[in-house]
Amino acid sequence: IVSTGKKNDTMSEDNFTVVVEFIILGFSDLPNMQGFLFGVFLVIYLCILIGNGLLIVITKIDPGLQTPMYFFLGNFSFLEICYTSVTFPRMLADLWTHKGTISFVTCAVQTCFLYILGAAECLLLAVMAYDRYVAICKPLLYPLIMNHKVCVQLVVVSWVIGVPVMIDETYRIFNLNFCGSKKLNHVFCDAPPLIELACEDTYEIEIYVHVAALIFVITPFLLILISYITIITTILRLPSTSGRYKAFSTCSSHLMVVGLFYGSGSIVYLQPKSRQSAGSIKVFALFYTTVTPMFNPLIYSLRNKDVIAALRKLLPK
Repeated sequence: IVSTGKKNDTMSEDNFTVVVEFIILGFSDLPNMQGFLFGVFLVIYLCILIGNGLLIVITKIDPGLQTPMYFFLGNFSFLEICYTSVTFPRMLADLWTHKGTISFVTCAVQTCFLYILGAAECLLLAVMAYDRYVAICKPLLYPLIMNHKVCVQLVVVSWVIGVPVMIDETYRIFNLNFCGSKKLNHVFCDAPPLIELACEDTYEIEIYVHVAALIFVITPFLLILISYITIITTILRLPSTSGRYKAFSTCSSHLMVVGLFYGSGSIVYLQPKSRQSAGSIKVFALFYTTVTPMFNPLIYSLRNKDVIAALRKLLPK
């Protein structure tokens, strides 16, 4: 179908003048559950803030946790707090007020920060896997390779490397012509539901989103996979059973967090469009933005004797 230039110009003008806000449907299909869901998500958000906040504090003040592993863990916990704070306060406000309206600019800002922090989280998980690889596979060189300067540089790179790409991706998404319904069948502003509302060919932007996901999701995941294949191979060669158990225990927590985050995120962004449903996207989006940050402190504290000991020293005070 070929449209005239005049029609396109009119449509473009109409879209840019009309679309000043979106309506996030969220859980509007469960009107009687709004209060209950508000309570549940408020408790979850507080657990995320308190749990990850405690990890940040103990990794900063406990002398026994002044190692690269816990330096990265403290930064990861801070990142989790920032990541959930992009979506949770807004979602809680919508559940409390029963309004889902969000301005065009606010939606763009939320999407941009969500992607920047999501990319940083993927990269930081890869850095944490590399740290475990050096610690187990090159123990004699570990203090030299993972010195404080290198650790800081790796964290900074993880935070900033995705910024220009994600800003450009957000610009491309919100530069689309939106027409018709302004309702986002989602719990926050995100690419899949936004692209659904576009009234133009979205093939190029969908390819761009998938390429960005491959770079910042799959590539770090492959690096993590390679690191842990090497780690497991090295561990299996250790003569001592206790040594193997200790090595496995230090890696299992990180692997569990990786599995939770990458598994749900990949399903949302890398699943073929024909197989996606609004309900499944909501569930998995909530999963990687809620469950992973909530269980991160529990996974690391319950499976780590050093963290438990540090918490015991801190909490009585």
